[in-house]
Amino acid sequence: MKFALKKTTAVVCTALLALGTFSCQNDLLSPTPQIQFSDQVVFSSPDRIALQVNSLYGFVKTGNFLGGRMQIYGDIRANDFLNRMSNAVTGLSVWNHTETEQSQNDVTNAWAYGYQAINQVNVFLAGLDANASKFVVPTFPSTYAATVLNYRGEARLLRALCYYSLLQLYARPYTDGGGTRPGLPLRLKGETGSDNNNLARSTVAEVYAQILDDLTFAEQNLPLTYGATATTLNVTRAHRNTAIALKTRVYLSMGRYADVITEANKIVPATAPFAAATGVANALNASVAAVFATPQETTESIMSFPFTAQDAPGTQNQLAYYYLPSSLGGNGEYGLNTTAGGLVVDTRWETADARRTNFVVKSGTETFLKKYPTGTPYTDKAPVIRYAEVLLNLAEARVRSTNNVDSQALLLLNAVRSRSGATAYTAAGLGSASAAADALVLERRIEFLGEGLRNNDLMRLNATIPGKGPVGTVEPNNSLYVWPIPASELATNQAMTRN
Repeated sequence: MKFALKKTTAVVCTALLALGTFSCQNDLLSPTPQIQFSDQVVFSSPDRIALQVNSLYGFVKTGNFLGGRMQIYGDIRANDFLNRMSNAVTGLSVWNHTETEQSQNDVTNAWAYGYQAINQVNVFLAGLDANASKFVVPTFPSTYAATVLNYRGEARLLRALCYYSLLQLYARPYTDGGGTRPGLPLRLKGETGSDNNNLARSTVAEVYAQILDDLTFAEQNLPLTYGATATTLNVTRAHRNTAIALKTRVYLSMGRYADVITEANKIVPATAPFAAATGVANALNASVAAVFATPQETTESIMSFPFTAQDAPGTQNQLAYYYLPSSLGGNGEYGLNTTAGGLVVDTRWETADARRTNFVVKSGTETFLKKYPTGTPYTDKAPVIRYAEVLLNLAEARVRSTNNVDSQALLLLNAVRSRSGATAYTAAGLGSASAAADALVLERRIEFLGEGLRNNDLMRLNATIPGKGPVGTVEPNNSLYVWPIPASELATNQAMTRN
Protein backbone atom coordinates (compact mmCIF):
# COMPACT_ATOMS: atom_id res chain seq x y z
CA MET A 1 0.00 0.00 0.00
CA LYS A 2 1.46 3.29 -1.08
CA PHE A 3 1.38 6.42 1.09
CA ALA A 4 3.25 9.68 0.93
CA LEU A 5 4.75 9.25 4.38
CA LYS A 6 7.34 7.13 6.10
CA LYS A 7 5.91 3.97 7.57
CA THR A 8 9.03 2.09 8.59
CA THR A 9 9.03 3.76 11.96
CA ALA A 10 6.25 4.91 14.21
CA VAL A 11 5.89 8.66 14.48
CA VAL A 12 5.71 10.09 17.98
CA CYS A 13 4.61 13.67 18.54
CA THR A 14 6.45 15.75 21.08
CA ALA A 15 3.64 18.20 21.75
CA LEU A 16 0.78 17.91 24.21
CA LEU A 17 -2.75 17.21 23.06
CA ALA A 18 -4.20 19.05 26.04
CA LEU A 19 -2.65 22.25 24.71
CA GLY A 20 -3.75 21.54 21.16
CA THR A 21 -0.15 21.51 19.92
CA PHE A 22 0.27 18.57 17.60
CA SER A 23 3.50 18.40 15.64
CA CYS A 24 2.55 15.44 13.42
CA GLN A 25 1.26 17.28 10.39
CA ASN A 26 2.92 16.44 7.11
CA ASP A 27 1.79 19.64 5.39
CA LEU A 28 3.47 21.96 7.91
CA LEU A 29 6.91 22.96 8.98
CA SER A 30 6.76 23.01 12.77
CA PRO A 31 9.20 24.69 15.14
CA THR A 32 8.80 21.63 17.36
CA PRO A 33 10.85 18.86 15.71
CA GLN A 34 9.25 15.54 14.92
CA ILE A 35 11.02 12.66 16.61
CA GLN A 36 11.03 9.19 15.10
CA PHE A 37 11.85 6.14 17.17
CA SER A 38 12.39 2.58 16.06
CA ASP A 39 9.26 0.46 16.29
CA GLN A 40 11.22 -1.61 18.83
CA VAL A 41 11.00 1.16 21.42
CA VAL A 42 7.88 3.23 20.74
CA PHE A 43 5.82 0.86 22.91
CA SER A 44 8.42 0.65 25.65
CA SER A 45 6.93 3.19 28.07
CA PRO A 46 3.56 4.76 28.92
CA ASP A 47 4.78 8.19 27.83
CA ARG A 48 5.82 7.01 24.38
CA ILE A 49 2.53 5.24 23.82
CA ALA A 50 0.62 8.33 24.96
CA LEU A 51 2.55 10.41 22.44
CA GLN A 52 1.52 8.01 19.70
CA VAL A 53 -2.13 8.49 20.64
CA ASN A 54 -1.61 12.24 20.37
CA SER A 55 -0.09 11.76 16.93
CA LEU A 56 -3.21 9.92 15.72
CA TYR A 57 -5.23 13.07 16.36
CA GLY A 58 -2.55 15.03 14.53
CA PHE A 59 -2.97 12.97 11.38
CA VAL A 60 -6.77 13.24 11.45
CA LYS A 61 -6.84 16.99 12.14
CA THR A 62 -4.32 17.96 9.47
CA GLY A 63 -5.56 21.04 7.62
CA ASN A 64 -5.95 19.10 4.38
CA PHE A 65 -8.41 16.76 6.07
CA LEU A 66 -10.57 17.31 9.17
CA GLY A 67 -8.64 20.34 10.37
CA GLY A 68 -10.45 22.53 7.86
CA ARG A 69 -10.70 21.34 4.28
CA MET A 70 -13.32 18.63 4.76
CA GLN A 71 -15.62 20.97 6.67
CA ILE A 72 -15.23 23.56 3.93
CA TYR A 73 -15.92 21.07 1.13
CA GLY A 74 -19.07 19.98 2.94
CA ASP A 75 -20.48 23.51 2.67
CA ILE A 76 -19.21 24.92 -0.60
CA ARG A 77 -20.60 22.05 -2.69
CA ALA A 78 -24.07 23.44 -1.99
CA ASN A 79 -25.57 26.89 -2.53
CA ASP A 80 -24.94 28.98 0.58
CA PHE A 81 -21.50 30.28 -0.45
CA LEU A 82 -20.19 32.02 -3.55
CA ASN A 83 -16.60 31.68 -4.67
CA ARG A 84 -14.81 35.03 -4.82
CA MET A 85 -11.18 34.30 -5.69
CA SER A 86 -11.32 31.66 -8.45
CA ASN A 87 -8.42 30.01 -6.64
CA ALA A 88 -7.88 26.40 -7.72
CA VAL A 89 -6.11 25.69 -4.42
CA THR A 90 -9.03 26.68 -2.23
CA GLY A 91 -11.86 24.55 -3.55
CA LEU A 92 -12.89 26.19 -6.83
CA SER A 93 -13.48 22.83 -8.53
CA VAL A 94 -15.42 21.62 -5.48
CA TRP A 95 -17.64 24.68 -5.62
CA ASN A 96 -18.36 24.45 -9.35
CA HIS A 97 -18.35 20.61 -9.59
CA THR A 98 -15.46 20.32 -12.04
CA GLU A 99 -13.38 17.79 -10.08
CA THR A 100 -11.46 15.19 -12.07
CA GLU A 101 -9.43 12.14 -11.15
CA GLN A 102 -6.34 14.36 -11.39
CA SER A 103 -7.60 17.18 -9.12
CA GLN A 104 -4.70 17.37 -6.68
CA ASN A 105 -5.87 19.96 -4.16
CA ASP A 106 -9.13 18.28 -3.27
CA VAL A 107 -9.88 14.87 -4.83
CA THR A 108 -6.34 13.51 -4.45
CA ASN A 109 -5.36 15.21 -1.20
CA ALA A 110 -8.52 14.45 0.78
CA TRP A 111 -8.22 10.76 -0.14
CA ALA A 112 -4.50 10.61 0.63
CA TYR A 113 -4.67 12.39 3.97
CA GLY A 114 -7.72 10.39 5.01
CA TYR A 115 -6.06 7.08 4.28
CA GLN A 116 -2.80 8.23 5.88
CA ALA A 117 -4.73 8.84 9.10
CA ILE A 118 -6.46 5.46 8.80
CA ASN A 119 -3.13 3.72 8.29
CA GLN A 120 -1.61 5.42 11.32
CA VAL A 121 -4.50 4.07 13.40
CA ASN A 122 -4.01 0.60 11.97
CA VAL A 123 -0.25 0.64 12.63
CA PHE A 124 -0.86 1.80 16.21
CA LEU A 125 -3.46 -0.89 16.92
CA ALA A 126 -1.17 -3.56 15.48
CA GLY A 127 1.65 -2.26 17.68
CA LEU A 128 -0.49 -2.56 20.79
CA ASP A 129 -1.21 -6.18 19.88
CA ALA A 130 2.41 -7.02 19.15
CA ASN A 131 3.73 -5.44 22.35
CA ALA A 132 1.01 -6.47 24.82
CA SER A 133 3.45 -8.63 26.78
CA LYS A 134 5.52 -5.53 27.67
CA PHE A 135 2.70 -3.72 29.48
CA VAL A 136 3.57 -5.02 32.95
CA VAL A 137 4.97 -3.61 36.16
CA PRO A 138 7.31 -2.02 37.04
CA THR A 139 7.57 -0.09 33.73
CA PHE A 140 3.78 0.07 33.36
CA PRO A 141 1.25 0.53 36.17
CA SER A 142 -0.89 -2.43 37.16
CA THR A 143 -3.96 -0.64 35.76
CA TYR A 144 -2.47 -0.17 32.31
CA ALA A 145 -4.75 -2.73 30.65
CA ALA A 146 -7.64 -0.30 31.14
CA THR A 147 -5.56 2.53 29.68
CA VAL A 148 -4.84 0.42 26.60
CA LEU A 149 -8.57 -0.11 26.10
CA ASN A 150 -9.10 3.66 26.34
CA TYR A 151 -6.43 4.19 23.68
CA ARG A 152 -7.93 1.52 21.45
CA GLY A 153 -11.27 3.28 21.78
CA GLU A 154 -9.77 6.62 20.73
CA ALA A 155 -7.98 5.05 17.78
CA ARG A 156 -11.04 3.22 16.52
CA LEU A 157 -13.27 6.28 16.89
CA LEU A 158 -10.82 8.30 14.79
CA ARG A 159 -10.74 5.55 12.16
CA ALA A 160 -14.54 5.53 12.06
CA LEU A 161 -14.61 9.31 11.66
CA CYS A 162 -12.16 9.10 8.75
CA TYR A 163 -14.12 6.42 6.90
CA TYR A 164 -17.41 8.24 7.46
CA SER A 165 -15.95 11.50 6.14
CA LEU A 166 -14.54 9.85 3.01
CA LEU A 167 -17.81 8.05 2.29
CA GLN A 168 -19.66 11.37 2.04
CA LEU A 169 -17.59 12.43 -0.96
CA TYR A 170 -16.40 9.30 -2.76
CA ALA A 171 -19.40 6.96 -2.54
CA ARG A 172 -23.11 6.96 -3.26
CA PRO A 173 -25.48 7.57 -0.33
CA TYR A 174 -26.58 4.57 1.72
CA THR A 175 -30.19 5.28 0.73
CA ASP A 176 -29.26 4.71 -2.93
CA GLY A 177 -29.58 0.94 -3.10
CA GLY A 178 -29.55 0.27 0.62
CA GLY A 179 -25.78 0.34 0.82
CA THR A 180 -25.18 -2.03 -2.10
CA ARG A 181 -23.26 0.49 -4.20
CA PRO A 182 -19.42 0.55 -4.27
CA GLY A 183 -17.93 2.12 -1.16
CA LEU A 184 -14.27 2.39 -0.18
CA PRO A 185 -11.32 0.00 0.10
CA LEU A 186 -11.71 -1.11 3.71
CA ARG A 187 -8.12 -1.10 4.96
CA LEU A 188 -7.86 -2.45 8.51
CA LYS A 189 -4.27 -3.69 8.47
CA GLY A 190 -1.35 -1.43 9.29
CA GLU A 191 0.94 -1.11 6.29
CA THR A 192 4.62 -0.26 6.66
CA GLY A 193 5.69 -0.98 3.08
CA SER A 194 4.44 -0.84 -0.47
CA ASP A 195 2.75 -4.24 -0.36
CA ASN A 196 -0.99 -4.92 -0.35
CA ASN A 197 -1.88 -2.01 -2.62
CA ASN A 198 -4.51 -4.01 -4.45
CA LEU A 199 -7.76 -4.04 -2.50
CA ALA A 200 -11.24 -3.94 -3.99
CA ARG A 201 -13.92 -1.57 -2.77
CA SER A 202 -16.21 -2.85 -0.07
CA THR A 203 -19.86 -1.92 -0.42
CA VAL A 204 -21.19 1.21 1.22
CA ALA A 205 -23.05 -1.01 3.71
CA GLU A 206 -19.87 -2.91 4.60
CA VAL A 207 -17.97 0.32 5.27
CA TYR A 208 -20.80 1.62 7.43
CA ALA A 209 -20.83 -1.68 9.32
CA GLN A 210 -17.13 -1.23 10.13
CA ILE A 211 -17.72 2.38 11.18
CA LEU A 212 -20.44 1.27 13.58
CA ASP A 213 -18.32 -1.58 14.91
CA ASP A 214 -15.51 0.87 15.64
CA LEU A 215 -17.86 3.35 17.30
CA THR A 216 -19.53 0.68 19.42
CA PHE A 217 -16.14 -0.53 20.61
CA ALA A 218 -15.20 3.08 21.35
CA GLU A 219 -18.40 3.66 23.30
CA GLN A 220 -17.70 0.61 25.46
CA ASN A 221 -14.06 1.47 26.15
CA LEU A 222 -13.61 5.23 26.12
CA PRO A 223 -13.56 7.08 29.44
CA LEU A 224 -16.84 8.63 30.55
CA THR A 225 -15.03 11.92 31.10
CA TYR A 226 -11.52 13.28 31.51
CA GLY A 227 -12.68 15.02 34.71
CA ALA A 228 -15.17 17.68 35.67
CA THR A 229 -12.53 20.40 35.34
CA ALA A 230 -10.79 18.98 32.26
CA THR A 231 -12.55 21.42 29.95
CA THR A 232 -10.04 21.21 27.11
CA LEU A 233 -9.66 17.44 27.15
CA ASN A 234 -13.42 16.92 27.24
CA VAL A 235 -13.63 18.82 23.95
CA THR A 236 -10.45 17.73 22.16
CA ARG A 237 -10.25 14.04 23.07
CA ALA A 238 -12.82 11.36 22.39
CA HIS A 239 -14.95 10.19 25.33
CA ARG A 240 -17.99 7.95 25.64
CA ASN A 241 -20.46 10.66 24.57
CA THR A 242 -18.38 11.37 21.46
CA ALA A 243 -18.91 7.84 20.22
CA ILE A 244 -22.64 7.95 20.94
CA ALA A 245 -23.05 11.33 19.26
CA LEU A 246 -21.23 10.17 16.14
CA LYS A 247 -23.40 7.06 16.01
CA THR A 248 -26.50 9.26 15.83
CA ARG A 249 -24.96 10.99 12.79
CA VAL A 250 -24.03 7.70 11.14
CA TYR A 251 -27.42 6.11 11.66
CA LEU A 252 -29.15 9.26 10.37
CA SER A 253 -27.00 9.05 7.22
CA MET A 254 -28.18 5.46 6.78
CA GLY A 255 -31.84 6.31 7.33
CA ARG A 256 -31.94 3.97 10.34
CA TYR A 257 -34.11 6.26 12.42
CA ALA A 258 -34.99 3.82 15.20
CA ASP A 259 -31.26 3.38 15.85
CA VAL A 260 -30.75 7.15 15.94
CA ILE A 261 -33.38 7.33 18.67
CA THR A 262 -31.84 4.47 20.65
CA GLU A 263 -28.39 6.07 20.60
CA ALA A 264 -29.52 9.64 21.24
CA ASN A 265 -31.64 8.57 24.20
CA LYS A 266 -28.44 7.49 25.95
CA ILE A 267 -27.36 11.11 26.34
CA VAL A 268 -30.53 13.14 25.71
CA PRO A 269 -33.14 13.07 28.51
CA ALA A 270 -36.81 12.84 27.62
CA THR A 271 -37.56 16.30 28.97
CA ALA A 272 -35.98 19.74 29.03
CA PRO A 273 -33.35 21.01 29.63
CA PHE A 274 -32.03 18.08 27.56
CA ALA A 275 -28.59 17.91 29.19
CA ALA A 276 -26.58 14.68 29.29
CA ALA A 277 -26.95 13.09 32.71
CA THR A 278 -23.93 10.77 32.43
CA GLY A 279 -20.42 11.17 31.14
CA VAL A 280 -19.37 14.66 30.09
CA ALA A 281 -22.19 17.07 30.96
CA ASN A 282 -22.91 17.94 27.33
CA ALA A 283 -25.74 20.41 26.82
CA LEU A 284 -26.82 23.32 24.69
CA ASN A 285 -24.95 26.43 25.73
CA ALA A 286 -27.17 29.37 26.62
CA SER A 287 -25.40 31.53 24.03
CA VAL A 288 -24.66 30.24 20.54
CA ALA A 289 -22.12 33.05 20.14
CA ALA A 290 -20.17 31.75 23.13
CA VAL A 291 -19.87 28.32 21.51
CA PHE A 292 -17.59 29.84 18.86
CA ALA A 293 -15.87 32.45 21.02
CA THR A 294 -12.31 31.72 22.15
CA PRO A 295 -11.46 29.16 23.50
CA GLN A 296 -14.49 27.35 21.96
CA GLU A 297 -14.72 24.89 24.84
CA THR A 298 -18.28 24.96 26.12
CA THR A 299 -20.00 21.70 27.03
CA GLU A 300 -21.92 21.94 23.76
CA SER A 301 -18.77 21.07 21.83
CA ILE A 302 -18.62 17.30 22.07
CA MET A 303 -15.52 17.16 19.89
CA SER A 304 -13.38 19.77 18.14
CA PHE A 305 -9.81 19.73 16.89
CA PRO A 306 -7.52 22.35 18.47
CA PHE A 307 -4.79 24.54 16.99
CA THR A 308 -2.22 27.03 18.31
CA ALA A 309 0.01 29.63 16.75
CA GLN A 310 2.79 27.05 16.67
CA ASP A 311 0.48 24.44 15.17
CA ALA A 312 -1.92 26.21 12.83
CA PRO A 313 -3.92 24.27 10.22
CA GLY A 314 -1.51 25.22 7.44
CA THR A 315 -1.60 27.67 4.58
CA GLN A 316 -4.98 28.00 2.82
CA ASN A 317 -6.61 25.35 4.99
CA GLN A 318 -7.93 27.54 7.79
CA LEU A 319 -11.66 28.03 8.32
CA ALA A 320 -11.36 31.74 9.08
CA TYR A 321 -9.08 32.25 6.07
CA TYR A 322 -11.86 30.98 3.81
CA TYR A 323 -14.85 32.67 5.39
CA LEU A 324 -13.74 35.91 7.09
CA PRO A 325 -13.44 39.02 4.89
CA SER A 326 -10.05 40.69 4.65
CA SER A 327 -11.34 43.53 6.83
CA LEU A 328 -11.60 41.04 9.72
CA GLY A 329 -8.35 39.19 9.08
CA GLY A 330 -9.40 36.48 6.65
CA ASN A 331 -8.96 36.15 2.91
CA GLY A 332 -12.64 36.09 1.97
CA GLU A 333 -12.31 33.11 -0.34
CA TYR A 334 -16.07 32.54 -0.04
CA GLY A 335 -18.84 35.01 0.69
CA LEU A 336 -22.40 34.16 1.62
CA ASN A 337 -24.76 33.73 -1.30
CA THR A 338 -27.12 36.71 -1.34
CA THR A 339 -28.84 35.67 -4.57
CA ALA A 340 -31.98 33.57 -4.86
CA GLY A 341 -31.67 30.24 -3.07
CA GLY A 342 -28.98 31.32 -0.64
CA LEU A 343 -29.73 30.82 3.04
CA VAL A 344 -28.80 34.35 4.05
CA VAL A 345 -31.64 35.80 1.94
CA ASP A 346 -34.18 33.19 3.04
CA THR A 347 -36.87 35.08 4.97
CA ARG A 348 -37.42 32.03 7.18
CA TRP A 349 -34.08 32.83 8.81
CA GLU A 350 -35.33 35.58 11.07
CA THR A 351 -33.61 38.94 11.27
CA ALA A 352 -33.19 38.83 15.05
CA ASP A 353 -31.91 35.24 15.14
CA ALA A 354 -28.66 35.24 17.15
CA ARG A 355 -27.05 33.03 14.52
CA ARG A 356 -27.60 35.82 12.02
CA THR A 357 -26.73 38.76 14.25
CA ASN A 358 -23.55 37.09 15.56
CA PHE A 359 -22.25 35.13 12.58
CA VAL A 360 -23.22 37.18 9.50
CA VAL A 361 -21.30 40.35 8.68
CA LYS A 362 -21.31 42.86 5.85
CA SER A 363 -18.02 44.05 4.40
CA GLY A 364 -18.48 46.62 1.69
CA THR A 365 -21.30 45.38 -0.52
CA GLU A 366 -20.75 41.70 0.30
CA THR A 367 -21.82 39.40 3.12
CA PHE A 368 -19.59 36.93 4.98
CA LEU A 369 -19.64 34.30 7.72
CA LYS A 370 -17.78 35.18 10.92
CA LYS A 371 -18.47 32.02 12.89
CA TYR A 372 -14.69 31.51 13.06
CA PRO A 373 -13.49 34.91 14.37
CA THR A 374 -9.76 34.40 14.74
CA GLY A 375 -7.56 35.89 12.04
CA THR A 376 -3.84 35.18 11.61
CA PRO A 377 -2.55 32.70 12.77
CA TYR A 378 -6.03 31.11 12.54
CA THR A 379 -6.35 29.08 15.72
CA ASP A 380 -10.11 28.48 15.72
CA LYS A 381 -10.94 24.91 16.60
CA ALA A 382 -12.22 22.77 13.74
CA PRO A 383 -15.66 21.44 14.76
CA VAL A 384 -16.44 17.74 14.56
CA ILE A 385 -19.77 17.40 16.40
CA ARG A 386 -21.89 19.49 18.79
CA TYR A 387 -24.69 18.60 21.16
CA ALA A 388 -27.09 20.72 19.08
CA GLU A 389 -26.64 18.21 16.28
CA VAL A 390 -27.53 15.29 18.52
CA LEU A 391 -30.77 17.06 19.50
CA LEU A 392 -31.69 17.73 15.88
CA ASN A 393 -30.68 14.20 14.82
CA LEU A 394 -33.04 12.81 17.44
CA ALA A 395 -35.83 15.20 16.49
CA GLU A 396 -35.62 14.33 12.81
CA ALA A 397 -35.46 10.60 13.51
CA ARG A 398 -38.58 10.83 15.64
CA VAL A 399 -40.49 12.73 12.95
CA ARG A 400 -39.44 10.42 10.12
CA SER A 401 -40.02 7.22 12.10
CA THR A 402 -43.44 8.20 13.49
CA ASN A 403 -44.56 10.13 10.39
CA ASN A 404 -46.16 12.82 12.48
CA VAL A 405 -45.29 16.06 14.24
CA ASP A 406 -43.85 14.24 17.23
CA SER A 407 -44.20 16.20 20.47
CA GLN A 408 -40.67 15.51 21.73
CA ALA A 409 -39.23 16.30 18.32
CA LEU A 410 -40.96 19.67 18.46
CA LEU A 411 -39.49 20.36 21.91
CA LEU A 412 -35.99 19.45 20.71
CA LEU A 413 -36.29 21.57 17.56
CA ASN A 414 -37.54 24.52 19.57
CA ALA A 415 -34.77 24.10 22.15
CA VAL A 416 -32.23 24.82 19.42
CA ARG A 417 -34.30 27.63 17.90
CA SER A 418 -35.19 29.31 21.18
CA ARG A 419 -31.56 29.37 22.26
CA SER A 420 -30.98 31.78 19.37
CA GLY A 421 -34.16 33.77 19.89
CA ALA A 422 -35.97 32.38 16.84
CA THR A 423 -39.74 31.99 16.93
CA ALA A 424 -40.82 28.60 18.23
CA TYR A 425 -42.73 26.26 15.96
CA THR A 426 -46.13 24.85 16.93
CA ALA A 427 -47.61 21.52 15.90
CA ALA A 428 -50.55 23.31 14.31
CA GLY A 429 -48.26 25.69 12.46
CA LEU A 430 -46.21 22.86 11.00
CA GLY A 431 -49.26 20.81 10.23
CA SER A 432 -47.66 17.64 8.84
CA ALA A 433 -44.70 15.32 9.26
CA SER A 434 -43.38 16.43 5.88
CA ALA A 435 -43.43 20.08 6.94
CA ALA A 436 -41.76 19.18 10.25
CA ALA A 437 -39.00 17.28 8.44
CA ASP A 438 -38.47 20.24 6.12
CA ALA A 439 -38.28 22.58 9.12
CA LEU A 440 -35.65 20.35 10.72
CA VAL A 441 -33.52 20.28 7.57
CA LEU A 442 -33.74 24.07 7.35
CA GLU A 443 -32.83 24.39 11.01
CA ARG A 444 -29.73 22.26 10.44
CA ARG A 445 -28.78 24.46 7.51
CA ILE A 446 -28.98 27.54 9.74
CA GLU A 447 -27.41 26.03 12.86
CA PHE A 448 -24.46 24.35 11.16
CA LEU A 449 -23.67 26.89 8.46
CA GLY A 450 -19.94 26.71 7.83
CA GLU A 451 -19.47 23.51 9.87
CA GLY A 452 -19.47 21.13 6.92
CA LEU A 453 -22.76 19.26 7.41
CA ARG A 454 -24.68 20.57 4.40
CA ASN A 455 -23.30 18.02 1.93
CA ASN A 456 -23.94 15.20 4.41
CA ASP A 457 -27.58 16.22 4.66
CA LEU A 458 -28.06 16.46 0.91
CA MET A 459 -26.40 13.11 0.32
CA ARG A 460 -28.27 11.16 3.00
CA LEU A 461 -31.57 12.39 1.57
CA ASN A 462 -30.40 11.64 -1.99
CA ALA A 463 -31.36 15.25 -2.72
CA THR A 464 -30.31 17.46 -5.60
CA ILE A 465 -27.27 19.64 -4.94
CA PRO A 466 -28.68 23.15 -5.57
CA GLY A 467 -27.17 25.48 -8.11
CA LYS A 468 -25.75 28.91 -7.32
CA GLY A 469 -24.56 31.82 -9.38
CA PRO A 470 -23.24 30.42 -12.67
CA VAL A 471 -23.19 26.84 -11.35
CA GLY A 472 -26.13 24.59 -12.16
CA THR A 473 -27.81 21.93 -10.05
CA VAL A 474 -26.42 18.41 -9.73
CA GLU A 475 -29.08 15.72 -9.71
CA PRO A 476 -28.50 12.49 -7.76
CA ASN A 477 -28.18 10.51 -11.01
CA ASN A 478 -25.44 12.81 -12.30
CA SER A 479 -21.90 11.40 -12.29
CA LEU A 480 -20.79 14.63 -10.58
CA TYR A 481 -22.91 13.81 -7.53
CA VAL A 482 -19.94 12.03 -5.93
CA TRP A 483 -16.28 12.73 -6.42
CA PRO A 484 -14.13 10.68 -8.78
CA ILE A 485 -11.67 8.20 -7.34
CA PRO A 486 -8.25 9.88 -7.57
CA ALA A 487 -5.91 8.84 -10.36
CA SER A 488 -3.21 8.10 -7.78
CA GLU A 489 -5.36 5.35 -6.25
CA LEU A 490 -6.37 3.94 -9.61
CA ALA A 491 -2.70 3.77 -10.64
CA THR A 492 -1.48 1.91 -7.54
CA ASN A 493 -4.52 -0.21 -6.68
CA GLN A 494 -5.27 -2.54 -9.56
CA ALA A 495 -8.45 -3.78 -7.85
CA MET A 496 -9.92 -0.28 -7.68
CA THR A 497 -12.89 0.75 -9.82
CA ARG A 498 -13.95 4.21 -10.95
CA ASN A 499 -16.99 6.13 -9.81
